[in-house]
Amino acid sequence: MAPLKNSDPGGDIERDTPSQWEQDGGPEPSTSASSTLDVRSRASSDFGDGNGTDGPLPLWLRESSKSFHWRWVPYRLRHFARSVAAWTRGPDPPQLQMITPLFPSIQEAPVRLIARYFPRTIHRGGLLALFIFCWLLAFSLVLHHSASAGNIKGYGKPQPIWCGASYWSGGNSCGLNGNRCRPFDNAYQAFRCPANCKSVHVTTPHAVGALDVNYRPFVIGGPVEDSLGSSTSSYIYRADSFVCQAAIHAGVVSNQKGGCGVLKLVGEHSNYTSTKRNGIQSIPFDASFPKSFTFVPNLSSSCIKDLRWPLLAVTVTFTTLLSLFTSSPTVFFPTVFTMLFFHVGLVSDPPTNTGYASLSSLIIGRFLPAAFVAAVFYRFAVKPQQENLTAYIERTVLWLGGAWVGSLNNYTFDFIPIQRLTPSDLRAQPGARLALVIIVVSLFAIACGQVYYLRLEGRLRRYLAVYAIFVTFLIACVILPSLNLRIHHYFLALLLLPGTRVQTRPSLLYQGILVGLFVNGTARWGFDSILQTTRELRGPDGPLHSALPDITSVVSAVGNITFEWAMPPLRKGYDGISVLVDDVERWRWYVGEGEPRKTFERQEGGGGVEYFRFAYMRGSGAADFTGAGVWGRDGGWRWWEGYDGGG
Repeated sequence: MAPLKNSDPGGDIERDTPSQWEQDGGPEPSTSASSTLDVRSRASSDFGDGNGTDGPLPLWLRESSKSFHWRWVPYRLRHFARSVAAWTRGPDPPQLQMITPLFPSIQEAPVRLIARYFPRTIHRGGLLALFIFCWLLAFSLVLHHSASAGNIKGYGKPQPIWCGASYWSGGNSCGLNGNRCRPFDNAYQAFRCPANCKSVHVTTPHAVGALDVNYRPFVIGGPVEDSLGSSTSSYIYRADSFVCQAAIHAGVVSNQKGGCGVLKLVGEHSNYTSTKRNGIQSIPFDASFPKSFTFVPNLSSSCIKDLRWPLLAVTVTFTTLLSLFTSSPTVFFPTVFTMLFFHVGLVSDPPTNTGYASLSSLIIGRFLPAAFVAAVFYRFAVKPQQENLTAYIERTVLWLGGAWVGSLNNYTFDFIPIQRLTPSDLRAQPGARLALVIIVVSLFAIACGQVYYLRLEGRLRRYLAVYAIFVTFLIACVILPSLNLRIHHYFLALLLLPGTRVQTRPSLLYQGILVGLFVNGTARWGFDSILQTTRELRGPDGPLHSALPDITSVVSAVGNITFEWAMPPLRKGYDGISVLVDDVERWRWYVGEGEPRKTFERQEGGGGVEYFRFAYMRGSGAADFTGAGVWGRDGGWRWWEGYDGGG
């Protein structure tokens, strides 16, 4: 029998085009030369009941044979899934994104100049080597000059210290009566502070009398008041204050440039005042403390201040010239990455270290693994974006400018009230949750824009698969027992960089910022683990969330006060009690050393307020201390906060 032709004189059967079949959802037309039948319905009325009413389109015509295997899924859901799948496929053919330069003759002029006067590859290679040598020479000379600590007449060469250095440790770390932190007085120390110390905050609670200070500069004290209550020109600070922040508060050094000074230990002091000076609000303390310090005035010194701003000008100038005069991504990215890394690690946000020799060793050790990771994301994100890009001025402004913004995030993002992306920090830090919401919404809006461009290029499905792997990995990290997920700078950059490979102006900016965040994270902190135990996450001074002593009785009078407490829970390993009086450990009691009771006399020369905190001990180490209890001048007693009756 002869096959039926693919045309019908009556017009009831017509040949279909592939696009029409896809729109109607019918069977795919055969591509074989010997096909015998192609049928389609132009309207549902073709299958009516003969009375002019429309009947339903048969299911086998509405769906392909593959989707019909999923008939257990509701039809509307299958139809929605097919629509999403078709949308993610993107246009056919794909629309590759290319930046059309504004004023191309101006933007391409520097590269043309290099090509004209250095036409051969070997010439351009020699020019690049000379360029790198000039940067290295200028950078090294300024850095060496900045590293010279100078001299303070009568006190010698000042010792470099970091922004959080102090002369006292929290809790009971200084031992009974602070004996581990001696001497208390009659000692001098010449010091040198780096720039930008004002931005350093304590990130775990620090006891100051009745207060638990967190997420702010840590300076206790200020101008000394005379007998009339007026401030004098002398400044006295409690020994656990951050020295460099106290020096900024007293006007001894500058926050912008750092500086040198001489600290003098002056022993016990009472009634530390609270004032706001040079952008730092100090903390009051109305009791006595055994160790304090002040600053020696009227020094004659040749101190070299922190030269991070001149060094910033040097590196910004060289990276800008490289961006304008280089067309090759293979030259541009590795050179800029290296300059940024060493600038951050040695100048703008260096790790805590005692000298430039050890600091240089540390940064070189961190650079090698960072360079390997950078080579990977260069291959899959940076190179595809930078290839055939001729908008060199726009690249300099958007990509390089964004990279500097990310690299200097200790300045540029310092206003964001988030120290660490951990649940406890987000709950405790004022404004952190609102800031996180704003960040998440902003990232979502940016992601939507990047999804649009990836779809136009026909790459969306591939990247959805990549990010599905990322999300699965993060979920697996979250559910791991005994470990906490912590998102670091470098890890956030690695997660988001793949989505910036398209060549658009927004992608240039986003990719530059992310590369800068990666540089800052790895140069400043290294490749810290994204999975940390609770102990690692809290840090050396963080709360243990341990049991608190059960103070069963308090008998107070004007001259003395007596405490009684329940026996420590031996099954948990606790064998003693530590008592802080005015933030200094004054008593230790262990099981078997008499009754669980202690009477404290008012301190000699006292008559003021005294603050008591209690903690269980394991050996010589203390667990969490209670909130402060206040013994008033009139002999009254009250708990301030943070004490729940023990347990």
